[in-house]
Amino acid sequence: MAGHAGRREPRAHWLLLCLFMLVLLGELCLNGYVSHVGASGTGPATRAAAVVGGPAAVTAGAPVQRIGADASVTSRGMPAKTIALTFDDGPDPRFTPQILDVLARYHAHATFFQIGSKVNEYPEIARRIVATGNEIGSHTFTHVEPGRAPAWQLSLELTLTSNAIAAATGRVPVLMRPPYSSEPAAVTGADFTALRQIGSAGYLAVLADHDTEDWQRPGVGAIVVAAQPASGAGAVVMMHDSGGDRSQTIAALEVLIPRLQAQGYRFTSVSEGLGLTGAPPASTGQRLRGHALRWAQLAGAWLARAMTVLMLVAVVLAALRVVVQLWSTWLHVRRERRRSHESPRYLGPVSVIVPAYNEAANIAATVRSLVASDYPHVEVIVVDDGSSDGTADIVARLRLPGVYVIRQANAGKPAALNNGIRHARGDLLVLVDGDTVFEPDAIGRLVQPLRDPEVGAVSGNTKVANRKGLLGRWQHLEYVIGFNLDRRMFDVGRCMPTVPGAIGAFRRAAVTDVGGVSDQTLAEDTDFTMAVIRAGWRVVYASGAVAWTEAPASLRQLWRQRYRWCYGTMQAMWKHRRALLQRGAAGRLGRRGLGYLVLFQVLLPLSAPMVDVYGLYGLLFLPLGKVAVVWVGFVGVQLFTAGLALRLDRERYGPLWSLPLQQIVYRQLMYLVVFQSTVMALLGGRLRWHRMVRTGAASAHASAATGTRSGEPSMDM
Repeated sequence: MAGHAGRREPRAHWLLLCLFMLVLLGELCLNGYVSHVGASGTGPATRAAAVVGGPAAVTAGAPVQRIGADASVTSRGMPAKTIALTFDDGPDPRFTPQILDVLARYHAHATFFQIGSKVNEYPEIARRIVATGNEIGSHTFTHVEPGRAPAWQLSLELTLTSNAIAAATGRVPVLMRPPYSSEPAAVTGADFTALRQIGSAGYLAVLADHDTEDWQRPGVGAIVVAAQPASGAGAVVMMHDSGGDRSQTIAALEVLIPRLQAQGYRFTSVSEGLGLTGAPPASTGQRLRGHALRWAQLAGAWLARAMTVLMLVAVVLAALRVVVQLWSTWLHVRRERRRSHESPRYLGPVSVIVPAYNEAANIAATVRSLVASDYPHVEVIVVDDGSSDGTADIVARLRLPGVYVIRQANAGKPAALNNGIRHARGDLLVLVDGDTVFEPDAIGRLVQPLRDPEVGAVSGNTKVANRKGLLGRWQHLEYVIGFNLDRRMFDVGRCMPTVPGAIGAFRRAAVTDVGGVSDQTLAEDTDFTMAVIRAGWRVVYASGAVAWTEAPASLRQLWRQRYRWCYGTMQAMWKHRRALLQRGAAGRLGRRGLGYLVLFQVLLPLSAPMVDVYGLYGLLFLPLGKVAVVWVGFVGVQLFTAGLALRLDRERYGPLWSLPLQQIVYRQLMYLVVFQSTVMALLGGRLRWHRMVRTGAASAHASAATGTRSGEPSMDM
């Protein structure tokens, strides 16, 4: 992954990401609209609240009505001994075919008023309806009540349904039955307004002479009686082929049709009974629009199901992560308590290597804190990597005992570290960034785990010095959680992927085993640590070894730092991918450490934009109470884990108030970093080293690095 130094860094692919998120949101919203997710019912049970007030020309008219834009009403009814059976709410994959079988058996025809979204789901049933001599009318796209829908929505519903039927059957519907309608006498003033719009769109509105109310499943006999016309009269009979169990409706047809046929009745479609020409052929454009609508609807439904599964998987993984973190933390804390009874020991001279490039703002405080260490025999080697701000001169002017300065032409941090290691005299090596301030007991605490001959490296506890403001608080919480939960978990799992460059101790033998610090990745500390583990050494975490570092003070600086870290970590993961198949220490790193990084630092962050889109979808279509419960639960878990980490690190709980706000800016920035790093890696680019501009925050915080561990065992030399 690091072998394409000649390629340019690709531009940020925000346009691609934004387009993807907009398409995903659009698909989810289409599914929410179609499925009425979170919508309250406006069915027959609520009709009693409507005020009846339609014009007499409608309420006293026949069931088939044409209403003009000028409110003129023309109505017609079925001829004598002519029955137009009509079925609402389909198509249904179970009951509609059974109804068609009954009709075919008795050579009867009917009219099916179908919901456009269901036609998109079962187009083959719609085609069968037309192929068997029946006809299809519009019943809106999502079964909305026209009298309660705004004009724009009703127009949209009519258009979408027409396109869906056109794509499925090749015909454009000319009949329309409003959902929740019944007989003309039940039309209200609001219904009439909707009927005027329906008529202006070119539709004949079809109400009913007899509403069987079969949706209530009153019994076969009751349905037959409700459908029975007056002696010799024709009628439009309303039934349903979907929306529930329609077994009673089918049984009623088996009784009704032969009984009335024996009395000389014929069963026709509405258009056939009135002598109308029926549905005209659809244009190519309308059919294409219908097909596009169908595929968009199906894709939206699939995406909604996939996103639901993704959310469940993410929740389960997050819960498992918390459980493992808590269990590992408990084990690690118990180990630390047992070790706290052991007297610290002198383990031999320690050489501290400080690679520095333009670190004038903090270098003096860093060196002074190292010299002030309570661990004896500490030499400090500052390797100036071609600084242009006088970093080396600042150190030289300090004239501190045991401090040495090595000047080299700019060659990068790994080269500076290796140069310092070559000049170091101790077998215990502490690698330190030039902006880090150590507490007096940090070196002594850091090297204590090296008493175990199996331990090759130790991670210290890095704290954010400049933690004022929201950005500082967020990074402070991130560091505390990462070090006190994640690193404890890695320690227990013996798969620590990173000893931070700010504070880490190494056994010289381990450094020699891996050939020094590699310059093949931008995350040299991660690469180096993984190499040490794969060489068979243990890497552990010493929470009591505290150092203060300067975190980025602006979003731009934070972006550049995290972009380098993330991309460099991906490089290191790719470089050490063979650890997945190895045994022993390397296998633990591969299957535990790398697996964790891939899952929680790559895959889940990459899915975070989809989770945010799903959250917006939830706000639009899901009950707000459920959305609030999920969000509060998610934030509650975060607050709990952050509070535990703060307690373990002996920090105040004050910054916890800012944690919910992380979801607004900080979290999005972090997953954008992962997204851009992934694109960079897939394109095979090579990222340049982005150096953070130092402000001297760590130097200003140097006083906090002294005297904070009083009352604990001192070094026993």
